[in-house]
Amino acid sequence: MAYQMDFGPVLANLDVLLEGAMFTLGLTAIGTLLGVGLGIVSALVRAWRIRPFNYLFGGYVELIRNTPFIVQLFFIFFGLPALGFRLNEWEAAVLAMVINLGAYSTEIVRAGIQAIPAGQIEAASALAMTRMETFRHVVLRPALAKVWPALSSQIIIVMLGSAVCSQISTQELTFAANFIQSRNFRAFETYLVTTLLYLAMAILIRQLLGWFGRRYVEGSR
Repeated sequence: MAYQMDFGPVLANLDVLLEGAMFTLGLTAIGTLLGVGLGIVSALVRAWRIRPFNYLFGGYVELIRNTPFIVQLFFIFFGLPALGFRLNEWEAAVLAMVINLGAYSTEIVRAGIQAIPAGQIEAASALAMTRMETFRHVVLRPALAKVWPALSSQIIIVMLGSAVCSQISTQELTFAANFIQSRNFRAFETYLVTTLLYLAMAILIRQLLGWFGRRYVEGSR
């Protein structure tokens, strides 16, 4: 018998999916702000070889980039309580996303910093600017402008990867989809709508990041 599609049971719970989508966007926003901030600090330390922290951040980057995100999430949510650090689902998901994005954005931003001509930094030094003043006014914005498309893509990848957080009952979009599907048994329709919502969120985030880059970052080049 041919499969008869019925989106009625899914659309009846569209509010649950939309609530999950908003949760995912909020998770992504916080993870992006903190993760990119961590990545910028880490990139500065690694690019300028500030000892001993460059070794610490180097080990952090290698550890996170060479282990699965779901293992990192499980370690934070299930492993840390054994050491006395208890986090709820939201806190564990945010921390995992920040740590993961921070490691990847470190290498992206570091590439941008290393692409800055040495002459610009030497000119800043000749003007008696401190290293932090040089970084803030001469290096940071041009470096971000060079890698903004790559950084934007990584942010979207992390947003899509947040679906894994449903495994610890974080009430994001995939958790909502699993909840609905377990009750209406319309897996095809439920996950098709969920896929379209993820697609819409990815496009929305890409457009917002593109606008932000053109408005505040790329104009510095």
